[in-house]
Amino acid sequence: MATNIKDVAREAGVSIATVSLVFNRKPGVGRETRERVLRVARDLDYRRALPRGDDVPKGRTVRFLKISRHGHTVNRDHDSFIADYIAGLDQQARLSKWTVEVNMFANVRAEETVQFLSTVSADGAIVLGTELGVDEVCAFGKAAIPVVILDTYYGHLPLDFVDMSNEAAAFTAISHLVAHGHREIGFVKGDVEVANFRLREQGFVDAMRHFGLQVNAESIVPVDATFDGAYRDMAKYLAGGAKLPPALFISNDIMAYGAMKAMKEAGIRVPDDVSVIGFDDLPLSAVMETPLTTISVSKRDMGRRAFDLLAARIAEGRDRPAEKVLIDGALIVRDSVRAK
Repeated sequence: MATNIKDVAREAGVSIATVSLVFNRKPGVGRETRERVLRVARDLDYRRALPRGDDVPKGRTVRFLKISRHGHTVNRDHDSFIADYIAGLDQQARLSKWTVEVNMFANVRAEETVQFLSTVSADGAIVLGTELGVDEVCAFGKAAIPVVILDTYYGHLPLDFVDMSNEAAAFTAISHLVAHGHREIGFVKGDVEVANFRLREQGFVDAMRHFGLQVNAESIVPVDATFDGAYRDMAKYLAGGAKLPPALFISNDIMAYGAMKAMKEAGIRVPDDVSVIGFDDLPLSAVMETPLTTISVSKRDMGRRAFDLLAARIAEGRDRPAEKVLIDGALIVRDSVRAK
């Protein structure tokens, strides 16, 4: 029977995680332990121990699947942060002498994408799950190769996920508004089913309750998740005589741009009349007429972490418990919030 990573861990007297760190040249393992693991791997003729003894396997390939189901969030407006995901993934892969190949899918059933993975050369895949529903994510659990789902989160599924901590970020946004004296706070949400939007809305509701503030149904405004759509829907909302609360948390920056354009045309000034916080910290947010206060999550860190998780899954196999990684965001303070 072929030697596996569990055999190396047992003989070296360390955990499987430690062996994975050693094989992938990650920090956190002392020199003596690292040398012992490599020595045991050579003695056992483990397939990952190369002649030089200190390298990870060469020639592995990771597929990054950029999937657009409806295009409301995976589109040209968000190419910058998707590029950051790929850059972080590629940076980490290069350290391990692995190759990243990008494949794009638009309006393709998840089952077909899973089937694609069985027809190409790849050791694992990182799937951009932004626009994937729970059933579509489930389909990737049947993939023939290890898979990590990036940029969405379904905690009950036995799969590996890397996502931003949406609920914690929403709490950060509401905390900032409360610290500036705001008690009436609304939420502008995307009108498409995206897990990150749903989690941000839940985080908004939880934060409001934490601070003893009332969540008014009329202050939760659904708009399209594109710039043009958010502008159109907010303009229609305001034209109907609706009155905005003095502060808004908006699901993402693109929606904030469209909503703020509609607000300006309606004579509503940001931040004099309404304070606004977005989410994503897209490049345009810093150079708008009113620079946008927003939540920034390092997409490169998320890409790097997704690679590390995939490498561990490849090394340890299906017996490894599923892991969910949530990365906190940081508030980027600009000019779109003022004190009451």
